[in-house]
Amino acid sequence: MAEINRHSRLAVALAGGGPVGGIYEVGAMAALDEALVGAAFGGFDIYVGVSSGAFIASALANGLSPARLARMLVDNNASEVFDPDLLLRPAFGEYLKRAQSVPPLLWGAFRHYLSDPWHLGLFEAFQRLSHAIPAGVFDNAGIDTLLRKMFSVAGCSNDFRELKNQLFLVATDLDSGESVAFGGAGHDDVPISTAVQASAALPGLFPPVQIGGRHYVDGALIKTLHASVALREGADLVICINPLVPFDSGLAAKLPKRDHLHHAPAHLVEGGLPVVLAQTFRAIIHSRMRAGMDRYKHQYPDADIVLFEPTRDDADMFFTNVFSYRSRSRLCEHAYQRTRTELYRRRHELAPVLARHGLSLDLAALEDHRRSLLPGKRRPGFKAAANALDASLQELDRWLRRRAGSGA
Repeated sequence: MAEINRHSRLAVALAGGGPVGGIYEVGAMAALDEALVGAAFGGFDIYVGVSSGAFIASALANGLSPARLARMLVDNNASEVFDPDLLLRPAFGEYLKRAQSVPPLLWGAFRHYLSDPWHLGLFEAFQRLSHAIPAGVFDNAGIDTLLRKMFSVAGCSNDFRELKNQLFLVATDLDSGESVAFGGAGHDDVPISTAVQASAALPGLFPPVQIGGRHYVDGALIKTLHASVALREGADLVICINPLVPFDSGLAAKLPKRDHLHHAPAHLVEGGLPVVLAQTFRAIIHSRMRAGMDRYKHQYPDADIVLFEPTRDDADMFFTNVFSYRSRSRLCEHAYQRTRTELYRRRHELAPVLARHGLSLDLAALEDHRRSLLPGKRRPGFKAAANALDASLQELDRWLRRRAGSGA
């Protein structure tokens, strides 16, 4: 039997994924928070966040529980509400700055063309006008404002150095292409809220965020999870949550059709450019993440890394409209229930890993299928779905017992 280590350094690493990814991560963490015995998500030693995961990680490091975050993200009747609409405010400041640059750019291009009109093409001479294109469509400064307010209350802090545990928020330095972990040595004097804004500045959608004379964009450009940041800090157990996986419409088609699920087209191309781009982006980052996870096993053989993510047939996760309150509520509950199911399914695999770090699973909580993350938001048919899940889990348990008894 493995020796229990009650002095392990525990870490959580959260990948990006936009508002949808953040909501999924909150639901998944709420399930983990309930099921893990021996640790709470507010008491981990190290938090690492990228993009939308940076928003969630900064809140956890400030003591906000996953259940409280769920209320903030999906309950429009809660006293604290995060409205994704703030991410869709036009970047008027960026537009104005670029518009003011048009006259000098135009004059410079005209002079450049007149200097050698016989050899310079008109398009070539005026190509510098592309500098007037805005670096981002939307303004995500609202994230900074919101988090400054959230972390100004008693018990919270917007200063990395004042947190009781370590927090690392990863962004990409636009001019060097290198990852920067805000919260680390030499980068811990930046307000947490500004670091979150920088980590979530997806190029094209949001302008780069200027910090200390440098410009930063989304941290997921280099790596998906950046769990290595926690491992380098001596984490013994890293719980990773990645909300974005490629969708497999063939697998989804084999699932029973239920009214509360999104129905995927037989071919994703039918969804047009947004769906094609979403699938392409997910496939790229997931392949890269898997390669990184394999490297971690060889580079840090004494550490345990546990990954949770949606299944590839999860149509709800792929097609959810995050800007609908109803969709947000359903997705958060969906992530919560799916993660509970996965924890129970993987209980035999997870038990020895968790035991090495003084943790265990609360099987009674996982077997209680009446539980809901947002009781007031239960969807129609929830009881029937819970009963079906209960029957499936019981059948799985009987199969595992028979297999163990036969020595297979």
